[in-house]
Amino acid sequence: MFAGADPVYFQELILGATDMSIMHSTQLLTTADLLAMPDDDGMERELARGKLREYEMTSRGRRHTKAGGNIATALNIWLRTQPEPRGELLAGEAGFQLEHDPDTTVGIDVAYISAETAKANPPDAFLIDGIPLLAVEIVSPSDTQERIIGKVQDYLAAGVPLVWLVEPVFETITVYRPDGEPQMFNVTQEISAEPHLPGFRAPVAEVFGA
Repeated sequence: MFAGADPVYFQELILGATDMSIMHSTQLLTTADLLAMPDDDGMERELARGKLREYEMTSRGRRHTKAGGNIATALNIWLRTQPEPRGELLAGEAGFQLEHDPDTTVGIDVAYISAETAKANPPDAFLIDGIPLLAVEIVSPSDTQERIIGKVQDYLAAGVPLVWLVEPVFETITVYRPDGEPQMFNVTQEISAEPHLPGFRAPVAEVFGA
């Protein structure tokens, strides 16, 4: 389980991996295939470049949900200060189709999309077609290194400009960008989402309720 792993070691795994995630199917599937699968069998499913990943559905845990709520609150406060047209904040495993042919389809804990992406998708869209400006992945007690490495790689490969990996046990946030070195922040520091979310800054301690 990742919850007890060294965060620096984990960061090195993501940087050094080319495709460390184990795909659970060699057959290429589409998003339509994914949506046709049962959703009441206790499994979570995602597509990574057409390949199926399956995981047992488990509770996110108190630390996970608290961090997610605090991040969403901070982002929502910032969003209200922005001029129209505004982007949109999504939370709670928001569904995204990040890539096509082959498809990459994921659920994101907290995401911020541009006003253009929000306008391009209907209000009742089950999946957002496009990439968020910010994707927040919060590590839960049941997450494995395999799963988290795979998701961060998926985001970066699809061109998500800003990825936050939130580790509630160690109370750290590691920031990943497609074109830069990762940066880790702790509760003594402040995190920024510049330039993609202009003006957004927040103490890391507030994310974890410290």
